[in-house]
Amino acid sequence: MDNYQGQPIRQPVAPMIYICADCGSENQLKPREPIRCQDCGHRIMYKKRTKRMVQFEAR
Repeated sequence: MDNYQGQPIRQPVAPMIYICADCGSENQLKPREPIRCQDCGHRIMYKKRTKRMVQFEAR
């Protein structure tokens, strides 16, 4: 969608919350940012579980 000046409107980039696999602290990482814990420097991170309900249909 374009605004009245012909430039595209950008949505603000919300950082994702990840949990460190080593120390368990929560970290906010933006896109294209290196994956590294800000507390201990560990490089294995887990994405935090969503709060909305997710339902699958199984057969």
